[in-house]
Amino acid sequence: MNQAQQYDAVIIGAGQGGGPLATALAGAGRRTALIEREHVGGACINVGCTPTKTMVASARAAYLARRSDDYGVQTGPVSVDMAVVRRRKRDIVERFRGHSQQQIEETDGLDLLMGEASFTGPKSLDVRLQDGATLRLAAETIVINTGARPVDPPVEGLDRVARLNSTTIMELDVVPEHLLVLGGGYVGLEFGQMFRRFGSRVTIVQRGPRLLAREDADVADAVAEVLREDGVEVLLQTDALRAEQAPGGRVSLVVRGPDGERTLTGSHLLVAVGRAPNTDALDLAAAGVETGERGHIRVNERLETNVPGIYAIGDVVGGPAFTHISYDDFRILRANLLEGGGRTTADRLVPYTVFIDPQLGRVGLSEESAREQGRAVRVARMPMSRVARALEVDESRGFLKAIVDAETDQILGCAILGLEGGEIMAMLQIAMLGHLPYPALRDGIFAHPTLAESLNNLFATLD
Repeated sequence: MNQAQQYDAVIIGAGQGGGPLATALAGAGRRTALIEREHVGGACINVGCTPTKTMVASARAAYLARRSDDYGVQTGPVSVDMAVVRRRKRDIVERFRGHSQQQIEETDGLDLLMGEASFTGPKSLDVRLQDGATLRLAAETIVINTGARPVDPPVEGLDRVARLNSTTIMELDVVPEHLLVLGGGYVGLEFGQMFRRFGSRVTIVQRGPRLLAREDADVADAVAEVLREDGVEVLLQTDALRAEQAPGGRVSLVVRGPDGERTLTGSHLLVAVGRAPNTDALDLAAAGVETGERGHIRVNERLETNVPGIYAIGDVVGGPAFTHISYDDFRILRANLLEGGGRTTADRLVPYTVFIDPQLGRVGLSEESAREQGRAVRVARMPMSRVARALEVDESRGFLKAIVDAETDQILGCAILGLEGGEIMAMLQIAMLGHLPYPALRDGIFAHPTLAESLNNLFATLD
């Protein structure tokens, strides 16, 4: 092995935080190496946001085609060609990935190294390149952006049956006859509804008493109602006891619920119960970097590890596992490393959208969390059936809910389950960023007929 190549900065992982940070550092004149094990763009572009939302769009097209009679439009039988759905998904992923990689490769002072990194000390690491060679790098600044991966829960026999995860399910070229979904979180619900709309029978098995465990009970109950209306079987308070390979390539799942044990048998099984950080191959001990119980890298509010000069961003640190949070991590480090700033993760709003249909947009405090904090709050709540635009397009399922400080009239958070719920949520987030009291939205003039004007009536419920 040659002598270590010296860089000003090394970024491990070309995800939605690592890629932009590498180009920013190089653009500022710092010689930078960006190490990527598999694909530029990270989980978002390759196996997360981009491909799943592309497939969600295909599923919605099938859903609307089947509902065309509701709009007075006559169509014939609807069928789904999963090979075409998959090809469309792959094409968009390759386009996004290619654009990201081109930007990186065209940045002066930035070396893209395709391989796997492991620490040899707090300021040095080895890179095992895809061609078999090994490079030794050294840098004063090292940033870890290695993301996370799907994991299996400790269910007896699960490791011996054919199963899918959030990545492999998108490579199916057939519509499953009966899809069993283990897990009632964001991933399980999006894929469950998606494949129901493609034509599968779907059963979701959730261990806890509600779907989307972090949501208020009324929100989680409404989501379950939407899925059941769409024909998805939702089993709550149901534990998976063991998995078995059944005849004909099918999979059986023995579960225990409120009514006792039963056996579910499906053509396919999706495991969607969580993700683990990609830290195994990094040899963090060689650098002295501390991790938590589940392997996530411990960082402070400036995203610094316990080792000076080593930072970690994105899903590998745990916490909110969203692309936009990883990108904000990049902005924090850019400000602090290049602009002498003092930005931190403290008190930042964490918005997210669950891309079921209708969407669930969420930001800020939930009602339950606000009350647990002992806050005096008022709750504005209104069904989507009172929104003119939703009625006009015949998409009136769900409701709007906002949490308001009873003393200051400031908006503390919201949950919007409804048509374009993520976009309506963003309007409330902007109000929160600007510290607008709720009457500003109650009395604001919004174009008619739009979804935005629903905020007038939502906050009028507090009068």
